[in-house]
This record gives sequence, C-alpha cells and structure tokens, in this order.
Amino acid sequence: MSTSDSVEWDLALAGRGEAFGRVYDRHHDRVLRHSRRLVMNFVDAEDVVSLAFLEVWRKRDSVRFVNGSLLPWLLVVANYSAKNLSRSARRHEALLRRLPPIQDAPAAVDELSDIELALSRLPVAARQVITLCVLEGFKVSEAAIVLNVPDGTVKSRLSRAKRRLAQEFLTGPVPATAERTS
Repeated sequence: MSTSDSVEWDLALAGRGEAFGRVYDRHHDRVLRHSRRLVMNFVDAEDVVSLAFLEVWRKRDSVRFVNGSLLPWLLVVANYSAKNLSRSARRHEALLRRLPPIQDAPAAVDELSDIELALSRLPVAARQVITLCVLEGFKVSEAAIVLNVPDGTVKSRLSRAKRRLAQEFLTGPVPATAERTS
C-alpha cells in the first residue's frame, strides 16, 4: 500500500528521513524528465532536480499538495529553477563575450609541461622536497619540520631528486628502478 506524499511529508517533518527518501524516489524520474525538456542538457537537468528537492525541503513548512501529491509543486519549482539556471548561463556567456580575447593562450591547459612530467615521475618523497625547497622556497630546516624528518634526510632527498631531474633533462626519463626511492 502506497501512502500519499502528504502522509510521507508529515513523517519526514517528524524526523523520519526515509519518508523524504520515499517522496524523492517516487517523483525523481518525473521531475527529471520534465527538467530535461526545460534545459535540454542532462547535467543541467540533474541540477534542476536537485534544486527543486532542495527548495521543497527549504520551504518544507509551506509546500502545497494537490490531491495528496507533492509532484505539481515540484514541477513548478523545477520550472523556476530551470529559468534561473538558464538566466545564470546567459549572464555568464554575456560576461565572457565582454572580456578581451586571451593573447598567446597555451594550446591546452590539460597538457603537462616537461617539468611537470619529470616531477610526476619522481617518487613522492622526492617530489615533496623539490616542491617545498625549490618551488616554494622553504629552507631545508623548514621542509624538515613540515615533512617531520631530519634535516639530513631532506638534504639527501633533495640532492637525489635534483640529480635525477638533471639526468632526465640531459638524457631522457630515468627508470623508477634506477635509483633508490625515499
């Protein structure tokens, strides 16, 4: 026997989270289908559904049921959420159009530079000391405190990492097994 949304809602307001879950499960697909027709993008439609259920919970004391169902109210909220999302996207696009074009932009942000690739091939401990001492400018003693190791350990890791990076840039990638990792 299926209970009405209004009964489930009263249970949810009384602290029974599973009752809200049942309302969500009952109407999620319908609200998603409705939202897909409004925004024409699946990811945005999922956002609209999330916003609709968030809003229904946010205004939980004033929701309206039609014949015991919350669905009509959810669909109206989805309409408003879709309009707000579309308006926000239009504003964002308009702002981007007003910005000056980027000069000399890199070809692809996702591509790693040679240095980043070389760093990624270092053991984690070596990467940590290179990042702290070379890139961030920490003193050996400061890096030792951050890494919770003796100063000498930082010095030796730093020396090995610099040697390995220099060798890689002179002769090519160094196999991971060629050096002791620390």
